[in-house]
Amino acid sequence: MVLSSELLALIGQGESYMVEFKKSTSDITKDVYNSVCAFSNRDGGHIFLGINDNGQILGIQPDRIEQMKKDFITSVNNENKMYPPLYLTPIQYEYNEKIILYIRVPSSSNVCRCNGRIYDRNHESDIDITNHSDEVYRLYSRKNNSYFVNKVTRFKIDSLRSDLIARARKMARSKSENHPWQSMSDAELLRSAGLILTDEYTQREGITVAAILLFGQDSTIMSILPQHKTDAIFRIINTDRYDDREIVITNLIESYDRLLTFGQKHLNNTFHLDGVQSVSARDHILREIISNLLAHRDFSSGYVSKMVIEQDRIFTENANLSHGHGILNLASFDPFQKNPPISRVFREIGLADELGSGMRNTYKYTKMYSGGEPVFMEGDIFKITVPLSQVATATIGPNIHKIPTNQNNLVSDQVNDQVNDQDIEYKIIDFCKIPRSKKDICAYLGYKNLTFFSRKYLNPLLETEKLIMTIPAKPKSRNQKYVKK
Repeated sequence: MVLSSELLALIGQGESYMVEFKKSTSDITKDVYNSVCAFSNRDGGHIFLGINDNGQILGIQPDRIEQMKKDFITSVNNENKMYPPLYLTPIQYEYNEKIILYIRVPSSSNVCRCNGRIYDRNHESDIDITNHSDEVYRLYSRKNNSYFVNKVTRFKIDSLRSDLIARARKMARSKSENHPWQSMSDAELLRSAGLILTDEYTQREGITVAAILLFGQDSTIMSILPQHKTDAIFRIINTDRYDDREIVITNLIESYDRLLTFGQKHLNNTFHLDGVQSVSARDHILREIISNLLAHRDFSSGYVSKMVIEQDRIFTENANLSHGHGILNLASFDPFQKNPPISRVFREIGLADELGSGMRNTYKYTKMYSGGEPVFMEGDIFKITVPLSQVATATIGPNIHKIPTNQNNLVSDQVNDQVNDQDIEYKIIDFCKIPRSKKDICAYLGYKNLTFFSRKYLNPLLETEKLIMTIPAKPKSRNQKYVKK
């Protein structure tokens, strides 16, 4: 059979996460079976025999083809070699008078062992994880239809914080006035959210890991998940270490608050319009990446989740039970819930939207905020990278030490001036959601010269009608205040 264009394209791309070349010109080497096991345990893959590591087609000796096929089929169906047995058949192809064998390995629903060892695929390598208990557990978790956060614990409802449950009920009501949680008791709310379950083995009812992560006391969370924490890092000047850092060790709802506050503290809130409505692109981006970081991580892993703000990007990383590998494409992305009960609560209280919308929103608001596109990388570590412009991370405002710049660089000076003006104007508008006097506004911003402030900021905002006077008939009234239109 002549080698198809699709397989030629695979060969042309070289070895990868899902493609493996084996020289095997006369016999099937033992590492072929390691690759079969690894591909079966991960997401499947393609194995080519008769091709070296560089992608050069060497071909297989013609008189060895049939014996190699027989040896392969016998081995993968032998429980002592491959368990559970795999029903795979090598396909013979010809290219430029050279013969190769192609093996398509599908992903299995079971954990596969080769000679009693467990292999997993990592980039271009087959890794023996047999003695790595954490990796083996993660592999079984990927193959299992159940979820770690659905594990029933020994704790009862009184181990949860009633104030957090009340807050969740209030947040749900603000999103939907007639939300069903309003008429439910705490126990009924937890049951409706799938946070109280019955253990399938002991038939004992209890609150789940997800319930404790969402509403548990910090001591309770640490007792079942001592590895649970999120690291927030800001590094602009001291790039070797950090300029600011906060380690967040608490429930997911308050973790969201603290991470959002950290991001707002270090990223400028530049002015943007979505149609005719002013929006905070910064806050929309933070909302999406933080909710993803908290709701979709693999909580069984000891990997420390993090949110890092740097000069030209913000990125998040978290442990992940991956269902693919590589950069996710917005057009072809197929969303997959990692922790359904946590995701559901986040949606009900307004911290997240329907599955898949986060990626679309992050694309939309990143283009608005920095003009770039975010990158979503699927793997055992899930990573979101959002590019930032200089405007986003430049230090701003009066009496604040600025990041050193080249004094001869006129473009940088102009950018910094633009950052100051845009951010101060936005702060004024935000502060004047309720009527404020000129003195109140100046005190809030740290200005003492009221005349300069009026000429530089207040008058332009009045001219563009972003602010209006509360006493327009008497512009100089001592009782005059200003409010957002």
